[in-house]
Amino acid sequence: MRTTRFSVLALAALLLGGALWAGGALGQAQRFPALGALPPVPAPADNPMSEAKVQLGKLLFWDTRLSGDVSTSCATCHDPKLGWGDGGALSRGYPGTEHWRNSQTVLNSAYYAKLFWAGEVTSLESQASAAATGNLAGNGDPVMMEERLRQIPEYVRRFKDVFGVERPTIGMAWMAIAAFERTLVSKAGQVPFDRYAKGDQSALSLEAKRGLALFQGKAGCIQCHNGPLLSDESYHNLGVPKHPAFENTPLRQITLRYQHVIRGVPEKVYRSADGDLGLYYTTKLEADKGKFRTPGLRELRYTAPYMHNGVFGTLEEVVEFYNRGGGDDPNKSPLVRPLGLSEQEKKDLLAFLLSLSSDRPLIVEPPDLPDYAPMKVEARP
Repeated sequence: MRTTRFSVLALAALLLGGALWAGGALGQAQRFPALGALPPVPAPADNPMSEAKVQLGKLLFWDTRLSGDVSTSCATCHDPKLGWGDGGALSRGYPGTEHWRNSQTVLNSAYYAKLFWAGEVTSLESQASAAATGNLAGNGDPVMMEERLRQIPEYVRRFKDVFGVERPTIGMAWMAIAAFERTLVSKAGQVPFDRYAKGDQSALSLEAKRGLALFQGKAGCIQCHNGPLLSDESYHNLGVPKHPAFENTPLRQITLRYQHVIRGVPEKVYRSADGDLGLYYTTKLEADKGKFRTPGLRELRYTAPYMHNGVFGTLEEVVEFYNRGGGDDPNKSPLVRPLGLSEQEKKDLLAFLLSLSSDRPLIVEPPDLPDYAPMKVEARP
């Protein structure tokens, strides 16, 4: 078994999770971190959780003043009523640009060691900063955003209560947003598969149980979607087709070209590249072109569309894509191969995938944001 952040939990599940593997469905799962319920949410030692910090982060998550032209908040691209994404195939991008990637849900992002589709950052704190300041997302200037916070008395008070400072700092804002995001997780007892994993045999339908066996066996999903998060957090090229909205929108293509420039790709690659290069932007290795981090499979019922470019609007399309053996790409992973699933097997697999979602979506209502107010200036003696 590979060593992962969930290795201890995986071992416990293998030793104690008899209900999960009922019916002889263990199969290939012996070679991978075991499926199971999520462990407690991890929090970094330098950003401990507190209710006051979470409430501050909730305000900041919805505050468009943490962007360049005050048009964009975290919630603009991660709307709780849209599965904590934006509901579209491709993100809108900052005004004047149009993005070429799907706005990924932040549900259960607290468990990822790598954030964004190509794993560019390794913490929720750095993700918040990158999104708010990135040219194609929030495009905010840190000095300007920090000054805006300092002109809002309610924020000054809350930052002092949470962090013990007289004036808010932008780094502390990212810490508060990250703390709020660590509360956006699948709730214990609300996910049918988790109830089944803990021994409730009635939690899954017969179809879903057959789908679990397929997931670990014939369909081979377990190779990349394993552990409690159902993600190996590694990178794979699936040959995902381009989205027509990218192909037919010049501004999206221009925005992608800008990505090539700011990520420092070689001139030859810049001139010829007409698609998202994924992990290659970070490594500059030819073998990494078109690779993206494996997304977890929890809450799929609420987080359509799917894939890094939102090209599939339904789970049925996703299952059919894998059943065909993925798409065409010279870097396509050897793990992706035709599956030969029957129509009933595809329905069974879909039933299992849907069992990974909560009984009801996690909805958080937008808060009332504090206003600017004149600063009090103490008279000099």
